[in-house]
Amino acid sequence: MRVLVVTQPWTIRPATAGDAAFLESMLVETVNWLPDRHWSRDRVMADPNLAHYVEGWPRPTDLGVIAVDDTDQPVGAAWLRVFDATDPGYGFVGTDAPELGIAVTTAWRGKGIGRALLRAIHEQARRTGIATISLSVERANPAMRLYTSAGYRTVAGGPNSDTMTLDLQSHRSAKQ
Repeated sequence: MRVLVVTQPWTIRPATAGDAAFLESMLVETVNWLPDRHWSRDRVMADPNLAHYVEGWPRPTDLGVIAVDDTDQPVGAAWLRVFDATDPGYGFVGTDAPELGIAVTTAWRGKGIGRALLRAIHEQARRTGIATISLSVERANPAMRLYTSAGYRTVAGGPNSDTMTLDLQSHRSAKQ
């Protein structure tokens, strides 16, 4: 397996079918970003609006990267999934813009892994010809600063969240 980024004490590698359970865990992390929100894995995976972000991983159009510690334990992930208008994600803007999911385990937050995961998934997307990535983020989520600093721009908003996109043609990894 090819390593995409080496930054001690962790590395970033491509996601594989064997990472499906970890991606489910990372989806749970994205839902439970608020300290007082404690949704179980079963509750998250029982909600079709959430579960479709990782169900059946990997589909042919899925892309992903996994951060692992120096013992090869996964500590974070970023993944892209294409949705269509009949089953859109929260950040759906079109079938040509896969939606980003990203999370880092609590113990590893604040160490630059989220930014490194973004760079790696952006590079994977560029190599496959993807021009735009979308995401949905609650406005109070501290990750909003990461997305904005990486070049994501708000294109739509709801009562508590925004849909953001990144034009990969105009934002290169060095800018992130």
